[in-house]
Amino acid sequence: MIGPTTLPALSPLPGAASLPVPVGSCGPLPFASPDQVDPQLETFLRDAADQLCRWLGSSSSRPPLPGLSLLPGLEPQKDGLDGERLLSDLQQLMDGAYNPSHPGALAHLDPPPLTASLVGDLICAGLNNNLLAEELSPSLSRLERGLCAWLARRLGLGEKASGVPASGGSLSNLMALVTARRSRGLGTCQEAVVVGSADLHVSIEKALMVMGLPSEALKRLPVDATGGLDPLRLEEALEQLQREGRPVIAVVATAGTTVRGAVDPLVEIAALCRRHGIWLHVDGAIGGVLALSERHRHRVEGIGQADSVTINPQKLLGITKTSSLLLLADPTLLPATFGTGLPYMEPSWADGHGGEYGLQGSRSAEILKLWLGLRQLGLSGVERVIESAITRRRRLQRRLEHDLPAGELLLLGGPLHLLAFRPAGLDPIATERWSTQCRAALLAEQLMLSRPLYQGHHHLKAVLGNPHTGEAELERLGAVVRRSLQGVAPGASPVVANG
Repeated sequence: MIGPTTLPALSPLPGAASLPVPVGSCGPLPFASPDQVDPQLETFLRDAADQLCRWLGSSSSRPPLPGLSLLPGLEPQKDGLDGERLLSDLQQLMDGAYNPSHPGALAHLDPPPLTASLVGDLICAGLNNNLLAEELSPSLSRLERGLCAWLARRLGLGEKASGVPASGGSLSNLMALVTARRSRGLGTCQEAVVVGSADLHVSIEKALMVMGLPSEALKRLPVDATGGLDPLRLEEALEQLQREGRPVIAVVATAGTTVRGAVDPLVEIAALCRRHGIWLHVDGAIGGVLALSERHRHRVEGIGQADSVTINPQKLLGITKTSSLLLLADPTLLPATFGTGLPYMEPSWADGHGGEYGLQGSRSAEILKLWLGLRQLGLSGVERVIESAITRRRRLQRRLEHDLPAGELLLLGGPLHLLAFRPAGLDPIATERWSTQCRAALLAEQLMLSRPLYQGHHHLKAVLGNPHTGEAELERLGAVVRRSLQGVAPGASPVVANG
């Protein structure tokens, strides 16, 4: 059971009556003792850790997507609950949770967690530091600045590059565009636009909404056969915007689109942006971490030529959520954009308070779990995570290509670890019916794929970043897809994924 610690008694002010005891007060509150190792906390943590370890250790015996389960009580009762009751209620929630550690969990960019990242989250909560200001997080502020700078240099953004963590890629992308707009002096310009491909992430559209720009401020250009942004179309669009007198806040290139994992031609796009004097932001939430790999960084070649980059280590490396960073070639633009002064804090003794580097004020030390996770993996471990994900995608791709008659399946992929597919030659209604039925058949085999709507058709999508997925799962997946296509009329030849 959880045992509360004792609050020190307050001495009454001279001549003042004693304060009344609050109605319903039943003793001390459950905060960890500051004077000794708290045995009640030790017991609570040990029991909670055992419960989590049992949940993780039984992942393969439970499906990726659980059935609906009953929820425990939502509202607090009059008196607080002990640790045993809290963990019992917590188990009910765990029983109904998504199970990313199951080998058949292949639907989304949500891999199992690294063990060091789990520990990092726990220690982060216990320290309860605040990255708003240095005096609230002395060592962690320095860790954050140093690790952001290392990541930015590793991506090729330059020796002076750095950045800031953010609560998800959507916020990283928003902060990048706000910074780009300010750096271009376009803060009040309603004619300014952002240019990107038709497949850029929905967070870019949301960012423009938050920035107070109309929907037409987002200029989407068609993608080519590989799912990438065509540099010739981009150049034509930039020249047309120049003729119309419409300034460009930024070009947003994508290193890993959501459905097929396509990567825009970053080198060519960067050259265009330099020639036109336009900010280049790369949304590398999905594929940006490949730049950490010596063997696979060519798959996102040119990412280091951007002005700003979003990366999300949570999507492949197993860093627990959330883990996103905005990295800039010139990080001084962040406090220049978001700095307001913190008059209620002591002055910074180094490079500025964390709350001056982005939209967020109070922030937890999310950098801690990233630091521990990267050090646990090492560069060789990062390489292995990326290599195994690419290998699984290739093996699934070959299986679908070789086990099925030519022309039956349309494969959409890119150089990353995502693969989407649908039957060729079906109309949208028939494709939706097939995708629903095939996904249900896959779930019956404890294989979970997602069902995105892309270019007017529903597809099935496999994300091959789960390190527990083996040949047995890929074989079962191929067999289910093969059975689902029986009687489906073939259409065009498959479009093969790149890389």
